[in-house]
Amino acid sequence: MSKFNRFFKGLHRGQKGITGLETAIILIAFVTVASVLAYSVLSAGIFSSEKGKAAVYKGLDQASASMELRGSVLALSSNGTKVSSIQFTVASVLQDDSVDMTAPTNNSVVINYTDSNGMDVSDMGSGSAAASGTWSAALVGAERGTVNMLDADEQMIVTVTLPTSNALAAYSTFTLQIIPPKGAAITITRTLPGAIADVMDLH
Repeated sequence: MSKFNRFFKGLHRGQKGITGLETAIILIAFVTVASVLAYSVLSAGIFSSEKGKAAVYKGLDQASASMELRGSVLALSSNGTKVSSIQFTVASVLQDDSVDMTAPTNNSVVINYTDSNGMDVSDMGSGSAAASGTWSAALVGAERGTVNMLDADEQMIVTVTLPTSNALAAYSTFTLQIIPPKGAAITITRTLPGAIADVMDLH
């Protein structure tokens, strides 16, 4: 019996087991590494999500309009034969921002003009009316905010004076593009009737 016991004792000689402390250390190491990896993945995901959301908001901001056309477009003639100016009303659609509508040479609103003769006045307001045409804006009603700023719930009448050398005749087609500093542009395309009157509603 003693030989049998000695045989089994010799069989396990020199072998060591893993203690509970070593097991705990290995487990903590695995948990720590997994936590670091999970945090890295979550951080990257949140960063990508924020960038995507910012891009979407920026796109919506540029696509949405800051101004809108209200009412009809009027063609005005001083001699009953040719149109010398175009008049229309714009309103702000922003509740927390304003559009600068001061003198054309001092603000960031751009009005481009083209007609059926191919004339392009892309710098309207920088020169004389005879050379390049001008535009002006007048507030409708009482001032609700800053002077010369198109604020929320305000409307302004914009008068575009055409170059005298290229006044519009009957059946002429013209296009006005109002480009605000923020938001989508407003495009107005109209065709004059066969008979020119002092004031014409182009709808």
